Amino acid sequence: MPLIDTHTHAWGPDTAELPWTRPLLPPGWDGAYTHADLIADMDRVGVDESVVVTTPLYGRGRRANEYTMRSIEAHPDRLYGVGLMDFFQSDPETVRSAVRRVVGHDRMLGVRMHAALDYETPSEITADADWILDDRLAPVWKEAAAQDTCVFLFPKAPQLSMIGRLAGTHPDVSLVVDHMAWPDENTDPGERPWADFENLADHNNVYVKVSSLPRSSSEDWPYRDMHPYVRNLLSWFGPERLMVGSDYPWMDDWATYEECLSWLDEATFLSDRDREYFTYRTFERLHL
Repeated sequence: MPLIDTHTHAWGPDTAELPWTRPLLPPGWDGAYTHADLIADMDRVGVDESVVVTTPLYGRGRRANEYTMRSIEAHPDRLYGVGLMDFFQSDPETVRSAVRRVVGHDRMLGVRMHAALDYETPSEITADADWILDDRLAPVWKEAAAQDTCVFLFPKAPQLSMIGRLAGTHPDVSLVVDHMAWPDENTDPGERPWADFENLADHNNVYVKVSSLPRSSSEDWPYRDMHPYVRNLLSWFGPERLMVGSDYPWMDDWATYEECLSWLDEATFLSDRDREYFTYRTFERLHL
């Protein structure tokens, strides 16, 4: 069975040619984790392909996605990308052009909005920030529809109802919710606001990454306290709109790369068909 990891990261060293403008690194890291490092780890744990989600290290300007693009070019049969951009610019056509620039490569899958982070200070969690609903983002949605590309949103649970509004307003844009909205000690899989996922599932243009489980879990592998969340997502969305991701190496203080993915083997409530969709079929259905 193929394995596509839908959420990884890679970044190069801090150089004059490609400097870090926002030195936000995973816990325990102070240097690069290159695309060659990622490929070596993928080979070690049996990952066939993965998606490099651009980190904020390089800001949101014209060169934000340069390293991701270089990674794809270095491994065109193994890596895809998701990019960052400056969403709030004075000229709508400049915004639309920025979307086109990010997704111009056929293996760049879309743009990412760090919904749970304050837009101007992207290291601070703001679980009810509502900037994703700003009318100034209209050019982003229009161009995403025109390019038939995805918008990846990283929210916290209180923002799921906002994503429902976006999904209803922009049914021609595929929305992907990262990390299951990052459940934590303040959420319950059967209660609002996290259970707002049930309403979100009514929108056929919404998909969910079942990813970053070790960071949300208060238990060791196989993170059984996260399984009720996965069960509910499976009930509400079906396997056809769920896909697995590791968030590696951002997980390095919590889990090994293998552990970020192998919890699937211990989730006995998943059928073989479910696992096929989680590990590659949903990705292919959405992106290929």
